[in-house]
Amino acid sequence: MRVSIHYETRYIYEKPVSFSPHTFRFFPRPSASLRVRHQEFSTRPGSNVHRSRDLFDNEVACCFYPEPDSSLETRLDLELELHPFNPFGFLLEPHALAVPFDYHPRELDMLAAYLRNPDAAPPVLPFWKRPAQPRPSTELLVELNSVIHREIQYERREEGDARPAHETLALGRGACRDFAVLLAGELRALGIASRLASGFLCEFDAEEKRAEGALHAWTEAYLPGAGWIGLDPTNGVLCAEHHILTAVGLTPRDIAPVSGNYFHAESLPSQMITSLSIHEKS
Repeated sequence: MRVSIHYETRYIYEKPVSFSPHTFRFFPRPSASLRVRHQEFSTRPGSNVHRSRDLFDNEVACCFYPEPDSSLETRLDLELELHPFNPFGFLLEPHALAVPFDYHPRELDMLAAYLRNPDAAPPVLPFWKRPAQPRPSTELLVELNSVIHREIQYERREEGDARPAHETLALGRGACRDFAVLLAGELRALGIASRLASGFLCEFDAEEKRAEGALHAWTEAYLPGAGWIGLDPTNGVLCAEHHILTAVGLTPRDIAPVSGNYFHAESLPSQMITSLSIHEKS
């Protein structure tokens, strides 16, 4: 399948402002199921763009804007080749067949950060009980992913940080980034290494397009033998070729499509306009 993506963001300010360096994290990570055939990134003329890889091996563009301005624009055009794959097409290592399980010492060395919860005592899900007896790992992950999808109401929220898990549970609703944080916290409470992920979602046949016009967020869990498995609690599915991964990290800030600040002597009204189109090509 061939896919074309056009993504554009524009920030508008009432008066000219100065900008801190801005970091952009929306470049697809090539894999066996994804090939980047064309990529074109542009931002304000006169800026200094430095491309690199961050701590999580995400491809990023760090942009420096030397002159004040009343607007800031970025644009990304992509042509991708996506190959279907079975999200259940893996074999687990014997020690990870059932939850709870213990990672091997070498695995623990690499995964320790992904096992720590930001909350000392993560909230208990009121609609799901952690297993008292061992449960098949894949079965448990599918069930947990599905129950969060079923019990938390989706809301579209363009701006603002991801909510802490306890706040999402209290409200009973959240955006995709809130779903991802909630699932990651519960997985870590179960002793399963997890990280946050963001990217584009192809929703060509979906009746309800939850990621339309914006990037999407989900969760990844590390299962020995399978590697990092994508779980999308917003839609209640495991991730396959339609989830185009662009960034992974420990916290919502690590996977934010853009991070940066503006500076001015006073607080100014501002506006953010985003446009995202994803088309399947014949």
